[in-house]
Amino acid sequence: MPDRNRNHRVLMYSHDTFGLGHLRRCRAIAQALVQDHRGMMVLIISGSQIAGAFDYRARVDFVKIPSVIKLRNGEYSSLSEHIDLADTIHMRRSIIRHTAQSFRPDIFIVDKEPMGLRGEVEETLAFLKDRGTTLVLGLRDVMDAPHLLDAEWQHSDMMAKIDRYFDHIWVYGPPDFYDPLTGLAVPDNVHDRMNFVGFLQRSARGDQPSQNQPEGDYILVTTGGGGDGADLIENVLRAFEHDATLTTRTLIVLGPYMTADLRAGFTQRGTAIPHVDVIDFDPRMEELTANAQSVVAMGGYNTFCEILSFDKPALIVPRILPREEQLLRATRAADLGMVDMLLPQDAADPVRMAQALHDLPRRKKPSEGWSGLTLDGLHNISDLVGTDLGR
Repeated sequence: MPDRNRNHRVLMYSHDTFGLGHLRRCRAIAQALVQDHRGMMVLIISGSQIAGAFDYRARVDFVKIPSVIKLRNGEYSSLSEHIDLADTIHMRRSIIRHTAQSFRPDIFIVDKEPMGLRGEVEETLAFLKDRGTTLVLGLRDVMDAPHLLDAEWQHSDMMAKIDRYFDHIWVYGPPDFYDPLTGLAVPDNVHDRMNFVGFLQRSARGDQPSQNQPEGDYILVTTGGGGDGADLIENVLRAFEHDATLTTRTLIVLGPYMTADLRAGFTQRGTAIPHVDVIDFDPRMEELTANAQSVVAMGGYNTFCEILSFDKPALIVPRILPREEQLLRATRAADLGMVDMLLPQDAADPVRMAQALHDLPRRKKPSEGWSGLTLDGLHNISDLVGTDLGR
């Protein structure tokens, strides 16, 4: 890229209360930006407990803010039981503001939550707006069921705040897959700022495989962060325990946020099944996905992008509560012929789950199901950043 983009700074915010999706999406964008823009610096503000477990390119770094966890009922709690949630949010808000003041970004990208967790980013947005920083809201392809998202956003007057602060809205998916704001009353001036950049392609380093990779063909079973993945793991193990003719090597990755007692129980059960390996976590999921024969997953955005990027036959068993994001994504992808889908209640039947696992290696690749599949999101984002900085 031209030297005009040298020494520019991009700040990213990733609230990270449940799972790894937000941090991994921000990391993918950050690494693409510094690769394409010589001299650019990207700083990610993250609440993830394991932000340091991943490797980052030169000129990409992160600032860790105190962690908040999202419970399965949708409520939030401080990671430390000794600190009140309100105090934790106050600390996070202060760190975010002071980081923005010190870093002085040219562009600020907010991932998914327009005002941040409990509004913690709004003060920083107002500050950066006054100093002329370009403000970008990044939305994944699917946010939630329209009636749920509309109720949540109306309660906090979110659409008016998006209109007030953000210069651009990037949707991390193509327009003919899904519109994350479908069913909402979107003002024209907000709609005009939306840019469907496309799915974010992932790549594997390829220099050496993960130490956890089995030899030969294998099915990869992944729950993402794992905090809500126990049902999927239970259903896969029950299918193997029920059907002795399931003999394809299978690697199950539980996820770092699965509770210790569940991890211990699943690991013990896995050792009794000859063709199953169970591990807690691997920061190089791209490599494991790239080398797998096929994938079983819950349908979160990042895993979905990895399935598409490496064109792997996939079975999706989506989470359906408390959000319907994964259900909507999996349903749309299945309708387009990109993946197979089982609803959780069907996957709980070991006979049906075993049959789905038998069928999985023979199903079509995503690209064979949907001829319109493209993964140019990172390239398009890099171009948009270059254009904006060139102004």
